[in-house]
Amino acid sequence: MHFTLRQMQVFVAFARHESVSRAAESLALSQSATSTSLAELERQSGCQLFDRAGKRLWLNALGHQLLPQAVGLLDQAKAIEDLLAGKTGFGSLSVGATLTIGNYLATLLIGSFMQRHPECRVKLHVQNTAHIVQQVAQHELDLGLIEGDCQHPEIEVLPWVEDELVVFCAPQHALAEHTEVSLDQLAREAWILREQGSGTRLTFDHAMRHHPAKLNIRLELEHTEAIKRAVESGLGIGCISRLALRDAFRRGSLVALETPELDLARQFYFIWHSLKYQTAAMREFIEQCRALTAGVRRSDEIVLPAIA
Repeated sequence: MHFTLRQMQVFVAFARHESVSRAAESLALSQSATSTSLAELERQSGCQLFDRAGKRLWLNALGHQLLPQAVGLLDQAKAIEDLLAGKTGFGSLSVGATLTIGNYLATLLIGSFMQRHPECRVKLHVQNTAHIVQQVAQHELDLGLIEGDCQHPEIEVLPWVEDELVVFCAPQHALAEHTEVSLDQLAREAWILREQGSGTRLTFDHAMRHHPAKLNIRLELEHTEAIKRAVESGLGIGCISRLALRDAFRRGSLVALETPELDLARQFYFIWHSLKYQTAAMREFIEQCRALTAGVRRSDEIVLPAIA
């Protein structure tokens, strides 16, 4: 074998950071030792893995092929190390979640997971769907929980639970008195919506695709709570997940609008890189999430666990 695990660690660090100094810092090595290790790997293999311009370097085609296999090898090596040390194999878990899932489900799910496995170091990153897909594709995350479509050729997608968006307004809004609201009525309103790149916005745009009129989008916001506050203030109407609105609907601070002409159903998904080695922590976390939603028709019906 013409490479070491340390060389694979250095290669992956370079691939992720595209900088000698940042790669060295992430590995707690000197810059000279980091550069020497990468140079030795390329010399011993007779292959160049990066393109270089001055101090910058980035993966070439061969490097892109090697990266997922190197990450998988390191994950398996860590699992072997934990096994030989008598550990459970739940060393660490890096999860990315889109905003609806991250704000209303993932924190409690991770809290419950950590209660069962206190030895596991868990990191949660909350971003929109486009960011989470990119981070999973680049091996920056072990697992993603998303609410938008994913067509990336290198990513595995596993359906989780059904979700539904709902159009809503403030109780004092004129539409709140209507039993049903038509597309023509919706087109005349000011809208407060999620930003482009979010799964929520993708579902909404797809549902409205057959309506020819251009919507009056007053605000685009990155956070569901900000959208709820703006709608409560009377700035317009919105459309987000029922999961994010169930407490507001119970209180009466916001009102759901029935829109039979719109298909606002969607799916929550688990995603991971197709070449990613599935650690015990990944498998256990997915099973815990699926157990929580077993028999649940829709996300807003999930009974969330209490965290002591």
